[in-house]
Amino acid sequence: MTLEQIITLAVLIGVVAALIADRMRADVVALTGAAILLVTGAVRPSEVQGAFASPAILTLASLFVIAHALELSGLLDKAIDKAVLLCRRTGAAGLWGLITMSGVGSAFLNNTPIVVVAAPVIRDVAKSIGLDPRRFLMPLSYVAVLGGCCTLIGTSTNLLVDDMARSSGQAPFGLFEITPVGLAMAIAGGIYLMLFTGRLVAIGKGADGLPQEDAAASLEVVRHPVSHVDLTGDSLEDTRVFAEVHPFRPAMALVSVAVFLTVIAVAAVDLVPIAAAAFAGAVLLILLRVISPDQAYAGLRPEILLLIAGMVVIGVAMEQTGLAAEATGWMVSSVNGLGPLGALILLYGATLLLTELLSNATVAVLLTPVAVALAESLSVSPRPFLVTIMMAASAAFATPFGYQTNVLVYQMGGYRYTDFVKVGLPLNLLTWAVAVLAIHHFFPF
Repeated sequence: MTLEQIITLAVLIGVVAALIADRMRADVVALTGAAILLVTGAVRPSEVQGAFASPAILTLASLFVIAHALELSGLLDKAIDKAVLLCRRTGAAGLWGLITMSGVGSAFLNNTPIVVVAAPVIRDVAKSIGLDPRRFLMPLSYVAVLGGCCTLIGTSTNLLVDDMARSSGQAPFGLFEITPVGLAMAIAGGIYLMLFTGRLVAIGKGADGLPQEDAAASLEVVRHPVSHVDLTGDSLEDTRVFAEVHPFRPAMALVSVAVFLTVIAVAAVDLVPIAAAAFAGAVLLILLRVISPDQAYAGLRPEILLLIAGMVVIGVAMEQTGLAAEATGWMVSSVNGLGPLGALILLYGATLLLTELLSNATVAVLLTPVAVALAESLSVSPRPFLVTIMMAASAAFATPFGYQTNVLVYQMGGYRYTDFVKVGLPLNLLTWAVAVLAIHHFFPF
């Protein structure tokens, strides 16, 4: 190994160890690794500059601003109020309808505020109609995660994989290119959750055997690893921020929705890249005075953006020093004789296992270059392997701490740790099988 490869490998091991130890903010860990690589010459300043100016960063920052405008308009609160009335009339069917709506919303917006707002509603409505909330809270989190797998902007992981694939010379993904795969997983997962959650989870009492906590106490401060927004460590902000009730402002809501839908439509027909469309939409909201510049900056969530930038720098170093190629050589030798489909199945499994332990940004950085090189070594299209990383890096359900929304419902519903294993592990296996079949069908080798 060259000196640069040794340095990059040491930084990578250090970053992963720090994330597992969970003693520092994830963005600080990633930026520290990037700084070491820059100072030691493993990456050049121009490559670091490119990471901070990547389309993924611009897209995510712009979408944060647009989503913040939608939150401030009170539209989400208004929609939840209407859903409460519906649920009280239709019972369990209404609750499953609200869960489905949350999944659809998560395909376009960050699922953290969606779940934080919807979870207390589902809990209170379920109690008011004589149903146990534990039957619905865990599916709410899982469906929101699966919803994020349905579009390119559904999770920052998808944008990060797309950005790194572009830097490897691959064509960019379309906004709805991965939708057939994500939708198949979401439908299969949703049916499984509807049929089996109540049977697999011990209904009635919390993890301590006591009655479940009051709804008023359901939004305590949660500090644990974040997966959908790609954070780990104790940097998670107070989730009560998301639960703040905003007065409904019809004009603000109308303009915000119109801008958001226009961004989606323009990107969907490939009129302009998603980064350009989202950036123009965010600026337009400021120019129209729908949201002030200060409010826009408040919605940026720089800790997420800097985390992604730092991880991109580490990914660039892996490629530039040839470390990714070394890892690919090892992986190719381990799957020798299995063929592309066997390699795809094992890649999904490896990604899934790592995502249960690490943030999905870390997993994307580790495995995206490997996926591209693995496909090229097998003389097949990298597309199915890249989609595999996108799906497996998000769809990890076997622990309550692999995803922020899981942590929220874990606390709120008084679940046992083993409840997530009972429900989540079969869901992992089911979505693994469905994803492989769908990827093989929609993304031929």
